[in-house]
Amino acid sequence: MDSHRSLPPKPPRATLHHRRKTVDLSPTPPPPVKANSDALPLPLYLTNAAFFTLFFSVAYFLLHRWREKIRTSTPLHIVTVTEIVAVVSLFSSFVYLLGFFGIDFVQSILYRPYIEDHEDEEIFTLMDHNNNNSNNDISNDVSNDKSKPVGVEENEEIINSVVLGKTPSYSLESKLGDCYRAALIRREAVQRTTKRSLEGLPLDGFDYNSILGQCCEMPIGYVQIPVGIAGPLLVNGCEYTVPMATTEGCLVASTNRGCKSIYACGGATGILLRDGMTRAPVVRFPTAKRAADLKFYLEEPLNFDTLAVVFNKSSRFARLQRIQCSMAGKNLYIRFTCSTGDAMGMNMVSKGVQNVLDFLQRDFPDMDVIGISGNFCSDKKPAAVNWIEGRGKSVVCEAIITGDVVKKVLKTTVPALVELNMLKNLAGSAVAGSLGGFNAHAANIVSAIFIATGQDPAQNIESSHCITMMEAVNDGQDLHISVTMPSIEVGTVGGGTQLASQSACLNLLGVKGASKDSPGSNSRLLSIIVAGSVLAGELSLMSAISAGQLVKSHMKYNRSNKDISTIACQN
Repeated sequence: MDSHRSLPPKPPRATLHHRRKTVDLSPTPPPPVKANSDALPLPLYLTNAAFFTLFFSVAYFLLHRWREKIRTSTPLHIVTVTEIVAVVSLFSSFVYLLGFFGIDFVQSILYRPYIEDHEDEEIFTLMDHNNNNSNNDISNDVSNDKSKPVGVEENEEIINSVVLGKTPSYSLESKLGDCYRAALIRREAVQRTTKRSLEGLPLDGFDYNSILGQCCEMPIGYVQIPVGIAGPLLVNGCEYTVPMATTEGCLVASTNRGCKSIYACGGATGILLRDGMTRAPVVRFPTAKRAADLKFYLEEPLNFDTLAVVFNKSSRFARLQRIQCSMAGKNLYIRFTCSTGDAMGMNMVSKGVQNVLDFLQRDFPDMDVIGISGNFCSDKKPAAVNWIEGRGKSVVCEAIITGDVVKKVLKTTVPALVELNMLKNLAGSAVAGSLGGFNAHAANIVSAIFIATGQDPAQNIESSHCITMMEAVNDGQDLHISVTMPSIEVGTVGGGTQLASQSACLNLLGVKGASKDSPGSNSRLLSIIVAGSVLAGELSLMSAISAGQLVKSHMKYNRSNKDISTIACQN
């Protein structure tokens, strides 16, 4: 959609007078749309009644005549003068009724926005007149005003309209046809309304067209987050340079050290265990028995193929894998799991679920759909069902780090790491009652990669579920380390992955867009890269804690060296 297209011409709705930049926006009603019956001598209601009567009477007459011809075997193409007159009358009355009830109805739909938004249109009509130079007095006065560039006065009128509540802020993009200008006007209106400055929040240098209708509504600027790189990360024999968007010092450097250690020992191995996005609606029945009936129906293997056909109609990539049910009284929670190709897939699975619910409604008319999501999914919340059953991509990644690398690069020992992992990541997390948090800082790496590659940052919650395991191998000389992550929710198409910066980061990893050869392989590879990066981050941070370097490194790299007192005096 090209948001820079000019708006379609609209009928003028205001009389403009411009003297010393004073604008009279007194609204005048639009010219009435003439109906087809206005040319007739009869009143409107009598005209309509007459044509209605004529249409149905003639239709009945012709149907009766054709029935008689069929009964007497008379050819239908042989018609009398009366029948010709009847056909002409039928056609004429049909044309009139179509014109009155069809064209006028369409016109009412087209003109409805003008009637409902007449106050808004006064502002934008003024803008259109100025832009088209339709008023010579306005054009001459604007051209003689050297203090303001052309367009400032129009923006000022619209800003005032937004501040006063006459023009909805959310409608600026559609009314102006210019996403950047809409953000500029909205930003100024926000500053005037809140009386707080937005200085420091950048506006220029961003393609606001790219987020229209898919990423962010009512933008007023964008936030800058630095992107660093860690690597090369060697996983399954391939090297990856990992982009990480973060404002935390030491994070990229620490992950990079972990990548270096893994690389020096021959790389890591990543295995995809499962791949399936979930959605779980909640439905209610009059009795628990009826809810149980549906549960048994859904769990019957003979019914699965039928439900899969209905579900898979939602997309050429959606493939229903399994259905899991859980009851709470007369309420039934139905957890659908399906593959989603290279998309993260929440919208895809939701459409498939809606298809199945509509299908089930025929055989279970007493089923009341309470919500398309009943939190048994479970999305953007820590949940045992994701920890146990998985959601999105379930991945395990492992590596063996030699004793020499542990000593020389990580500055610690294998026994120290094994003991720390047991007491911190396993026992410590258990004492805290952690759910999926048996790790040092998996969320750090997951969040940084998610932001850099255009994933949904809120899904970091379940995507960071991770258990880190460490064990001494090869007679205690080397370290076996692994991370198991059952619910990494990533995609390489849709949402924020289509934005320029995020798309560039995906391209750096070699997983941009959808895979043409093997649908879903790009998103699966991205999940393995995420798990490999978490492995590197866990290895490095645990080594820093074991060697007593954590506080020292953070004081060095995670604190500003600027003299704050000097900066405060300068300001």
